[in-house]
Amino acid sequence: MSTSSSSDGQTPVDADDGAPHRAGAFDIRNFIALLIGLYGVVLVIYGIIGSTDTQLAKTDGVNINLWAGLGMLAVGIGFFVWARVRPVVVPAHLEHDDDDRPPAH
Repeated sequence: MSTSSSSDGQTPVDADDGAPHRAGAFDIRNFIALLIGLYGVVLVIYGIIGSTDTQLAKTDGVNINLWAGLGMLAVGIGFFVWARVRPVVVPAHLEHDDDDRPPAH
C-alpha cells in the first residue's frame, strides 16, 4: 500500500483512492445469501416440477416446497442487499503492508 502525506503533512492518505477497505466478497452475509438462495432455487424447482397429489394432501393442498423455496429466496436476496447497503469496513489498524511481514513469508 502506498501512502502519501496529506495537505497538513501529518496524516497519511491512501494514494489509490482514499476509500476505506471493505470485506467485499468475503463478507459472511454473501455466503449465507448464496447458500440460502441455492436451497431456495432447488425447492422452487422441486415445488413446480415434483409436486404430487399425495404430497399436496399431506399439507392440505398447500405446495409447501414452493412456498418455502420462495421464502428462502426472499431471505437470500435480503442478506445480499444488506451486505451491499451496509458493507463491513476493515479498520485501518488491521490492514498491513508487505514490509511488516517476517522474512519467512
